[in-house]
Amino acid sequence: MENQEKPLVIAYYLPQFHPFKENDEWWGKGFTEWTNVGKAKPLFRGHYQPKVPADLGYYDLRLPEIRQQQAELAKEAGVSGFCYWHYWFGEGRQLLNEIIDEVVATGKPDFPFCLGWANETWKAKQWNKDGSGDKVLIEQRYGGEDDYRHHFEYVLKIFKDDRYIKIKNCPLFLIYQPQLMPDMQQFISLWNKWAIEAGFNGIYFIARMRQMEEYDKDKWLKMGANAVTTERTYGFEFNQCFPQKIIKRAIRRLFGLPIVEAYKNAMKYFVKDSDADEDFIPCLIPNWDHSPRSKKKALVLTDSDPKYFKKHIDKVFSIVKKKDNKIVFLKSWNEWAEGNYMEPDLKFGRGYLEALKDAIQDVFYLLKDK
Repeated sequence: MENQEKPLVIAYYLPQFHPFKENDEWWGKGFTEWTNVGKAKPLFRGHYQPKVPADLGYYDLRLPEIRQQQAELAKEAGVSGFCYWHYWFGEGRQLLNEIIDEVVATGKPDFPFCLGWANETWKAKQWNKDGSGDKVLIEQRYGGEDDYRHHFEYVLKIFKDDRYIKIKNCPLFLIYQPQLMPDMQQFISLWNKWAIEAGFNGIYFIARMRQMEEYDKDKWLKMGANAVTTERTYGFEFNQCFPQKIIKRAIRRLFGLPIVEAYKNAMKYFVKDSDADEDFIPCLIPNWDHSPRSKKKALVLTDSDPKYFKKHIDKVFSIVKKKDNKIVFLKSWNEWAEGNYMEPDLKFGRGYLEALKDAIQDVFYLLKDK
């Protein structure tokens, strides 16, 4: 067996699986991500809801043994590390930092990680396309150089952790909504300067684009991003002709249905030629079903299963294998309320984890006759 260089598979990791003060105030005592997951109901015949966790149960991330088990499952499947969502709202305000703080303080689990800055305002959403009816819970602000310095000093201790994912001595840092930043170029320039002063070679910035902006990726590269990424969950809609869209919209309104699409059709549009670019990071998508949060205003991909996911991974890995830049994002490790997770559930067990493991074996390891 000849070992080919493997992909760096980084799974997005949601830390909102424990109660905290603000969620108690906004949503009621004890609210966590499991609240929406547990009360989800099927919206049409054959709709797979609710989704029930298996091996790890309805866990609380404050328990270190749960975080250890997650790392073991991920490592066994070939996940290279977690990208913890990081909620810095400006002016020193942040939420959900307890988990990453404890991971750094304790040194456990011994599993690589990085940060993805989810730089957006939190709202109580009504899921209307124009945002009408939404209530602001905590606003994302950009406070200029002083605030960027404060932010950098907080993440610096995380960057210095030996487990932190670095590309040529540059800590990897993803910006989720770069289009919302009024001064992204200044932000990147300052952080690179301070990172070099701290002994790094800079920061490896990845700008996550909305799919509609994919044509304009050079904009983010010119502002200082090292690479870009996107997830093409809605790619099938961009490829529907106008009459198809009108008919589907009429059916949804008539029967009160969410947007429904078969995973095996949607996955055809998850991958594009641009994934082969060295400055483009592809994204793996095991499934999507946002209905636990947005009910009938959701997108629901139906009939996803590990065999289809394996075909999707194989296609991405066949591209990545030819690249020098072998970073691949996996959306996601544990976004249960989006139906977007790798953790075992009662229906498929460890099937999605096994699909990833098998794909790495099939694409990056070659069996040769001796």
